[in-house]
Amino acid sequence: MKNMNDPKVSNCYQFSESFYGTSTVGERGQIVIPAEARVEMGFLPGDKLLIMKHPIHQGLMLFKLDAAREFLDDYRSNLEKIAQEETTE
Repeated sequence: MKNMNDPKVSNCYQFSESFYGTSTVGERGQIVIPAEARVEMGFLPGDKLLIMKHPIHQGLMLFKLDAAREFLDDYRSNLEKIAQEETTE
């Protein structure tokens, strides 16, 4: 896992470009996603979001379900290409 303090990672991750503000957890456990984030990420009413615990830090990550599927499909495709390359060597 890459460390965010690693110069190679921090150069491609601009914190100022991904900070949308804060949100407060309500009595029923609900939060509001800031409007700027919803617009930029294309979150629309009724969209399904995948909510995951961050693997290292205490926090959550949100993904549109379709975007997570697309990422996993691309990942699987790349793994299959690598496996094919290994069998032909």
